[in-house]
Amino acid sequence: MNTRFSRRSLIKSAGAAAVMSALPMRFSWANNHPTKVGVILPTSGVLAFPGQASRRGVEFAGMINKERNGPAMELIYADTESKAENGRVAAEKLIREGCSVLIGCWDTGATISAAQACEAAKVPLVINIASAPQITEQGFTQIFRNFTPATQLVSNAVQRIRELAAKTDDPPKTATVLYVNDTFGQSALKAMQAEWAKQNLPIEILDTIGYDVRAKDLSVEVAKAKATGAELLLPITRVNDAIMIVREMVKQEYNPKAIIGPGSPGPYEKAFTDALGKYGDDYMVCVPWLNVKNPRAVELAKRFEAMDSKNRFELNVGFSYEAVDIVADALRRAKSNDAAAIHAALKTTDIKDHVMWGGPIQFNEKGQNPNIGVALLQNQNSEPTVVGPAEAAVAEVVYPMRPFNER
Repeated sequence: MNTRFSRRSLIKSAGAAAVMSALPMRFSWANNHPTKVGVILPTSGVLAFPGQASRRGVEFAGMINKERNGPAMELIYADTESKAENGRVAAEKLIREGCSVLIGCWDTGATISAAQACEAAKVPLVINIASAPQITEQGFTQIFRNFTPATQLVSNAVQRIRELAAKTDDPPKTATVLYVNDTFGQSALKAMQAEWAKQNLPIEILDTIGYDVRAKDLSVEVAKAKATGAELLLPITRVNDAIMIVREMVKQEYNPKAIIGPGSPGPYEKAFTDALGKYGDDYMVCVPWLNVKNPRAVELAKRFEAMDSKNRFELNVGFSYEAVDIVADALRRAKSNDAAAIHAALKTTDIKDHVMWGGPIQFNEKGQNPNIGVALLQNQNSEPTVVGPAEAAVAEVVYPMRPFNER
């Protein structure tokens, strides 16, 4: 799959640039010496789908930065091939090539691996996506993560489920979890179970059913979930397995009161809604999302989707876009290509107007942005729509979900 924007689309879109651009800025210190920014992503292998989406977000942000006359950057890409150990290999290669700041790496294993190389070389790493809590608990001094750790993500997701249950006269009383049995899935499941107990949610979890990340058929697992009779299905998935689960639910006429992904990727992606059509509707998921009440963010998303009609400005694109924005902001203040100066600028990041929902982008002493919000999305007419919390919502939730054979 070609993940790059075409020259024609770039030219075609240029006329709309003024809509969302802030006042032009000039950076004489960098105009003749663009800062080399390394971008590490899994653009091939089992994680290629989100990796390529993330690259599209980086490329789009690079284009917007140029239009705004932002700091000159040369984006240099490296593919981890979806292998954790390649994070370090890629980081070392990019640093040898002169990159003074890196962006990446989408998955936890590769991010930790790359962070080790960055720590050794004293080159900052801006993490676009990777949720494992341990990333910021290992004493790394060079990392800056603009994504929610799994614990916070799941905590907020459970809170969204509590709010939803409180809004209805017929809340679900039982639940079953279907989860992908890899590092991400196990970590998310463990965090969800802990948070479920901590928040004392009055919904009994009847069973947890795992499956292999490379599974090609989930009929047995869906049948097991249906057999529990649970009123709420909690899938922890990525996009392809989420599609397989819904197709099996349709085939097996499994109609719980609700399907809610407690902080997992997949259902908001265009591949999911295109593949399932009406059967993908009513599916909910709790994730960080675009600030749909920020006109500039909405215009950016519209422009992205006008340029690339096959893809959506979703979570992978959004946080990768913000990663470039964060680096550009740091370069603007550092006025230098020196890694140490960029690192010092990143530590004092304070970006209030940004595209993803949440408070200002700031980093605490561990390099974590603690101000990222988590929205409750529901697919409505094949579009992920924010239905919670109240301050972020733009539509009412559909609950209980409509039976598949009545759509």
